[in-house]
Amino acid sequence: MIDVNKFESMQIGLASPNKIRSWSYGEVKKPETINYRTLKPEKDGLFDERIFGPTKDWSCACGKYKGVRYRGIVCDRCGVEVTSSKVRRERMGHIELAAPVTHIWYFKGIPSRMGLVLDISPRLLEEVIYFAAYIVIDPGDTDLEPKQLLTEAEYREQKAKYGNRFEAKMGAEAVRELLKKVDLDKEVKDLKKELQTATGQKRTRAIRRLDILDAFKNSGNKPEWMVMDAVPVIPPDLRPMVQLEGGRFATSDLNDLYRRVINRNNRLKRLLDLNAPNIIVQNEKRMLQEAVDALIDNGRRGRPVVGPGNRPLKSLSHMLKGKQGRFRQNLLGKRVDYSGRSVIDVSPKLKFYQCGVPRPMALELFKPFVMHELVKRGIASNIKNAKRKIDREDDDIWDVLEDVIKERPVLLNRAPTLHRLSIQAFEPILVPGKSIRLHPLACEAYNADFDGDQMAIHVPLSDEAVAESRLLMLAAHHILAPKDGKPIVTPSQDIVLGNYWLTQAERGREGEGMIFSSPAEAAVAYENGDIHYHTIIGMSADAMPKKPWPKGHEHGIFITTYGKIVFNQLFPDDYFYINEPTEENLNNPLDAKYFLGEGEEIDKKIDEVGDDLIASPFKGSFLSDSIATIYKYYKVQRTSEYLDDLKKLGYTSSTTSGITIGMTDVPEIQDKDEKVAKARKQVDVVSKQFRRGLITEQERHDRVISIWNACKDKIQNEIAQIHAPRNPISIMADSGARGNISNFTQLAGMRGLMATPNGGLFEIPVTSNFKEGLSVLELFMSTHGARKGMTDTALKTAQSGYLTRRLVDVAQDVIIRDDDCGTDRGITVSAIMEGDEMIEPLFDRLVGRFTAETVKDPETGETIVGRDVMMDENMAHKICDAGVTHVKIRSILTCDTPHGVCRKCYGMNLATGEEVEVGEAVGTVAAQSIGEPGTQLTLRTFHNGGVAGAEDITQGLPRVQELFEARNPKGRATISEVDGVIDSIQENPAEHTREITVKGKIDTRSYSVPYTASVAVSEGDYVHRGDKLTLGSVDPKELIQVTDTLTTEKYILAEVQKAYRMQGVDIADKHVEVLTRQMLQKVRVLDPGETDILPGEVMDIGQFRDRNKEVIISGGIPATAQSVILGITKAALETNSFLSAASFQETTRVLTDASIRGKNDPLLGLKENVIIGKIIPAGTGMPVYRSMEPEADVKKPDSVYSIADIEKQMKEKDKAKQD
Repeated sequence: MIDVNKFESMQIGLASPNKIRSWSYGEVKKPETINYRTLKPEKDGLFDERIFGPTKDWSCACGKYKGVRYRGIVCDRCGVEVTSSKVRRERMGHIELAAPVTHIWYFKGIPSRMGLVLDISPRLLEEVIYFAAYIVIDPGDTDLEPKQLLTEAEYREQKAKYGNRFEAKMGAEAVRELLKKVDLDKEVKDLKKELQTATGQKRTRAIRRLDILDAFKNSGNKPEWMVMDAVPVIPPDLRPMVQLEGGRFATSDLNDLYRRVINRNNRLKRLLDLNAPNIIVQNEKRMLQEAVDALIDNGRRGRPVVGPGNRPLKSLSHMLKGKQGRFRQNLLGKRVDYSGRSVIDVSPKLKFYQCGVPRPMALELFKPFVMHELVKRGIASNIKNAKRKIDREDDDIWDVLEDVIKERPVLLNRAPTLHRLSIQAFEPILVPGKSIRLHPLACEAYNADFDGDQMAIHVPLSDEAVAESRLLMLAAHHILAPKDGKPIVTPSQDIVLGNYWLTQAERGREGEGMIFSSPAEAAVAYENGDIHYHTIIGMSADAMPKKPWPKGHEHGIFITTYGKIVFNQLFPDDYFYINEPTEENLNNPLDAKYFLGEGEEIDKKIDEVGDDLIASPFKGSFLSDSIATIYKYYKVQRTSEYLDDLKKLGYTSSTTSGITIGMTDVPEIQDKDEKVAKARKQVDVVSKQFRRGLITEQERHDRVISIWNACKDKIQNEIAQIHAPRNPISIMADSGARGNISNFTQLAGMRGLMATPNGGLFEIPVTSNFKEGLSVLELFMSTHGARKGMTDTALKTAQSGYLTRRLVDVAQDVIIRDDDCGTDRGITVSAIMEGDEMIEPLFDRLVGRFTAETVKDPETGETIVGRDVMMDENMAHKICDAGVTHVKIRSILTCDTPHGVCRKCYGMNLATGEEVEVGEAVGTVAAQSIGEPGTQLTLRTFHNGGVAGAEDITQGLPRVQELFEARNPKGRATISEVDGVIDSIQENPAEHTREITVKGKIDTRSYSVPYTASVAVSEGDYVHRGDKLTLGSVDPKELIQVTDTLTTEKYILAEVQKAYRMQGVDIADKHVEVLTRQMLQKVRVLDPGETDILPGEVMDIGQFRDRNKEVIISGGIPATAQSVILGITKAALETNSFLSAASFQETTRVLTDASIRGKNDPLLGLKENVIIGKIIPAGTGMPVYRSMEPEADVKKPDSVYSIADIEKQMKEKDKAKQD
């Protein structure tokens, strides 16, 4: 067996008839399958044991030889080799055809490969192959043309006229003879000559023919191999036949298709032996051709062959295609053992890196380990005995199980797996019951809730897998989300509520103004009921000596609440005391205003700062910021502890608070009815105006809508005012635990206007609220919106999932392959704006990127950040504060690393906050980061606020798809093709257009735009090429022709960011850059120069440069090319890997093309390696790391938490060895 990890690449090609015979272990001559009485395979049939191997392990068919000791012996009685029955999955047979047949993929695909080689149209070719016409093979000395088609009547006429002086045939035989006659070298030479003069359609066809002929010439495939003499028969265990209860048989469709081929083939042989009339033989040959077509690709030509119940049979092509095909079902989606699934349940007692596994499940999952340990400890005498003990669930196995699962993490996965945080490693803890227990803070990453969600659990088996799970996948490492570097483990619901309540302050509570020397003393006072959590008290700074205090107040007394003291005990001892939920306080010592002055009365101080304390309980968003800050200063271990403490304190406090919700908590609004009555009057006035014909129907509708919206807003504002700080509902909303103001408007105010089925709004509002209850009509009107919401969500999920799949496919081979590509290029970034609205600030674009040149203060000229430095938050803040607006940074868009990116151009790995490591699969991470929030985007396209003349601007998910697929955008803007001044904007009433004239230095261009388009420029404005002349979206394909690649890439980047950030989703630029770069990897060759590239060929930019380099070195003329932009689907299919492309879409087309070209797959991406079962070349699977051997290290290491540390140690060791 070939070792999959040893080979470098994989090639595909056409199989010659001899190759097909060499694969075969024997010819299948009969259509029989198995004998209905003995159920043994028939001789020479489709399941023959002599050809395909024995059905029983180590036993021949007749039973003369049984047992492994006869391995390899061929039985003299039945002719079956004694071997493992597994060979029936590997051994192939073949059918010798009595007449050659064409392979439907090469004849029927688009474009028809056979037609291009022969220069015959597929329609005419079809007539020849299916015996409707003769084709002239050799005209001899007659006036017939070579490859001329003759009908039956014409053929007879010419035969009578010329006798045997010419040769014409029909069927695949004729096609094969013509293909044999093709002189590839001569044809290629002639076509190249023709290309120099040809234009239009002729030129296009010549280029396509040249492409195919060149492919045959270079790959070593022969054109006549597209016609087959022998058909391979796949191994029988891949097309099984099984007996059902009731004695009937179920069989794979392939067996039926093979039987049809064999039956027709045998009949044809018999007819040929009998010298039957030509017309009968021809009919049989045609039927044989159709049978082989159906076997290879049923339904590709004509009506498909159907089985019982009119179901089309699944042919070999269908076995590969689609979601259920071989590629996606079996090669990319494997089932694994040592896995289980169960409903999830919450367990607040767990540590952040733990999960609860039900006992019976753990026993089954860790069975081999437990068996091994039982034998090792002498509890069981042998493995069989140990297995029996486990099956009986003896009492003495549970202790062993406890010991076995220590130090062995398990992986938990929740479908849909949208990003890498949907699979994380946890340490298992045995729990009673049958459900898997999950830590409440891990839910956010999985998007899990406990309403019946299920999760799958997997056991990493090998030592490497265990090490990777522990060092890279443990939940404690996944605190930051890879998409934006912000914490993904954000507390929610009860935890937020509890901590908010705990840190509230209240004037006049018991014990106000007491001063304590230590938190312990305050705790005693609280236990005795002297103070409350909300009491404002004084605390001595000496009680917390390690904390940084403001200068001069290291021994002072500061004002805070007892609740905040308790909360601050969660932080590390040497971290600031947090009194205010601000960015300022998170990164600096406590504000000096909270400290008592010399001899100052505490009551006076409380009057001064009391309101600040009352206004500053800690909300959910602040807790999230605090997690990010602790992570920044203290890294993984401490953050994990902080999270667990935060959770515990939150749950305890929300229990202590006793916050409940009831009908009486919903406030009453006094003048709601008056406001509604007033609005009704206004509506009546508008209706009257309409009836008098003063306003149009549209205006009436718009005004009614705006009257009701205004009414609802007034009521909403009133509710916001009424809400008391002690009201449980407002506590829940204000803390960010649950709900928002519009929920309360619906509870206490009015529901407002409802959506209609066609996307508008009903004019009649729902004036009731949920407290009063809705009338029947109001309820009925509400149902539309509610149902539309549900269906939209379902549709969005599917759309978003498909987008993610395409993104992953196009970016999967982008891996960090190098430390530094050494480029001197970069991109200049500034804040992304939409009009006056800030879409993405400069700060967000700088954090975690390397500078491409020194950044200087625009005022003083001082250097703020040097060149080639990775900017952290502090540096980015400094740059923005200095008033710098444009910074040149290293970018993925300008990286020169082939098939990947280098560390410098990528910058920081957002999930760790460190510089990215070599081997990181940044392409997949980028695709997941963009695809995962896809479900949060809207499906709808919006009007932009009824601005006259503005088109519908596409937003949300459709806009993202439009950009990544490089489609023509809706509401397309006209762009300028020259740099220059707007000379004039003139009306053209006859055409209903405006003429915009741009006067450039060299030439002047005019653009006529429709009246409906909003002009974005005015006379005298200076425009650059690529600037918009009208409002709308720019077509990137147009932009790339007018400007350059980088401008187009920056445009796509900015537009994708707009689509996401307008919906409140933050994604780092670098992820969008990875995908944009993949879309612009190809160039179209305009002039081949002296290279051997074809004009019009689309090729990889790297390959293009290499080919040009060779030519320039040898003194030739290089080729010229133009960048092309491909949508992600197209880009994924154009990849260098045929395995990856075939498993994505259009499987048959990709494989047909690849086999003719004899393509070689270099196995650089992740997908192609998964398909052939090789370890993926990312992370520790990189070739750099694969050759490393683990060394036994005697000295126990200090606690190591990062792979980077280990790699550093290893590199140092290697270096020491070399020295």
